[in-house]
Amino acid sequence: MRRSRLSVFLAAFVVALAGPAVAPGSAGAANLLANPGFDSGSTAGWECTAGATTVASPVHGGGGALAVTASASDTGQCSQTVAVRPSTTYAVEAWVRGNPVYLGVTGGPSTWTGAGDYTRLALSFTTGASQTSAQLYLHGWYGGGTYYADDVSLDGPGGGTPGAPAAPGAPKLGAVTSTSLGFAWTAPAGTVTGYRVYEGTALRTTVTGTSATLTGLSPCTSHSYTVTAYNTAGESPRSATVSGSTGGCTNVGLPKHSLIGYLHASFANGSGYVRMADVPAAWDIIDLAFGEPTTPTSGDIRFNRCPATECAGVESDADFIAAIRAKQAQGKKVLISIGGEKGQVQLTTTAARDAFVSSVSAIIDKYGLDGLDVDFEGHSLSLNPGDADFRNPTTPVVVNLISALKTLKARYGSGFVLTMAPETFFVQVGYQFYGGKSTTADPRTGAYLPVIDALRDSLTVLHVQDYNSGPVMGLDNQYHTMGGADFHIAMTDMLKAGFTVAGGTFFPGLRDDQIAVGVPATGSAGNGYTSPADVQTALTCLTKGTGCGGYTLRGGPQPGLRGLMTWSINWDHFSGWAFQNAHAPFLDTLP
Repeated sequence: MRRSRLSVFLAAFVVALAGPAVAPGSAGAANLLANPGFDSGSTAGWECTAGATTVASPVHGGGGALAVTASASDTGQCSQTVAVRPSTTYAVEAWVRGNPVYLGVTGGPSTWTGAGDYTRLALSFTTGASQTSAQLYLHGWYGGGTYYADDVSLDGPGGGTPGAPAAPGAPKLGAVTSTSLGFAWTAPAGTVTGYRVYEGTALRTTVTGTSATLTGLSPCTSHSYTVTAYNTAGESPRSATVSGSTGGCTNVGLPKHSLIGYLHASFANGSGYVRMADVPAAWDIIDLAFGEPTTPTSGDIRFNRCPATECAGVESDADFIAAIRAKQAQGKKVLISIGGEKGQVQLTTTAARDAFVSSVSAIIDKYGLDGLDVDFEGHSLSLNPGDADFRNPTTPVVVNLISALKTLKARYGSGFVLTMAPETFFVQVGYQFYGGKSTTADPRTGAYLPVIDALRDSLTVLHVQDYNSGPVMGLDNQYHTMGGADFHIAMTDMLKAGFTVAGGTFFPGLRDDQIAVGVPATGSAGNGYTSPADVQTALTCLTKGTGCGGYTLRGGPQPGLRGLMTWSINWDHFSGWAFQNAHAPFLDTLP
């Protein structure tokens, strides 16, 4: 969050992480794709959107080529998942025509061209240390007309077994109960005897059909599964990952769609002081900004209320606490937000971790608060070199924060409200770059992901700041820029659908009710202000799946989307409550 109007927090950056490419035709290289030239007269082996077909003309070679028409609401993607070896470099190429045509690897590099005749596209990528499958894709652009592709290759050593089936199509989540998750997938090319469903490396069930239901699960827990096909020759590569959460979660008393705002309680910055008692009833979560450490590495958090010399009209502690109680009696939640722009918090030691738990508990107890908001920015979180797996972090500032938050959650019980407000740099940018994987990347990229993942079953709301951001690549492998509906749609869809982190491990999506959209209240509050009309277009798309402007929701509609977060209540007051008046009634109209 920002105490004053700031310039964009970060500029977009591009880093290429690849070793020497395995050239097509070199020793040990082989085209791993099924039906690479579409000469069979079908798209067998490929997973394509509706309308994909093959043609006898125009072709680059052989007797067929892929032809797909990108509609106004679909890019016309075709993809294929193949088995690969870890820590290995592969070469990719395709001959394409159309304007534009994209070639890429999900979670990895991509390239494109616009050409009236067949033109070669090529790239290379290096698999992660534990990566055993890769997905190659081709697509056009919304309303771009028909594109053609032929003679596609993904060259390098295969990771599968000759004669084994191809990977099943991406599973889709189905029926959900408090103790079970159902999902289904499409059959792959080749002879299939049955399917194996894995959670991580553990085999959970074996079925003969293309659907499964996992039972005996704990309520309100998250799970991720992959599927393989097998026959007498062997087992296929794994499918894409499907994630979901069981029902039965504790109701902490929030409305289905909530308005969340930060209250400048410890400082003034030109927007004016707002007393707790004067915060309108429209605000469902009120985050007190900010608790800050005595030094960056002490872990000792202090919440010092704004002095009267800085904040005219500031109330006494007794009146402040009484107003908090009145809000809570109305069903509102009041949290202490830790960090902010200036409050750098680095829990480098276990002593700092313990001081954090003790001091934050003291603040919560003194004011009788409902929980904690984690607003770590700047250099609070970064990953040490070699800390490459978000599921098993090793960096002390990350490990100690996870431990501290789990301790606080256990101390206060299931009703404890835990929210987080990371910037896109620390979450969605992890789709392209993960800080612990290379000394050439910013070590902060994606650094919130291990914290979110470790606390996902305790997390009440994640409201990423969709502002003060550079352009960010979405799941459509296109860059999205803040300030319009498109940015909020793409960034929020990533949180629901989940994504592969920098070409490595899949980060499972969150439940609808755990996700809110973060926007500035006014143009003075932060870069990336979005008009009420565009915010509401984004919310309509996200909750209903309509009016998405051509973007396809990879995670599907989110009817339970928690709502909107803004920086800040004070800036909204400064603008005559324009944000609240526009959005609070609109949230009530959502499904």
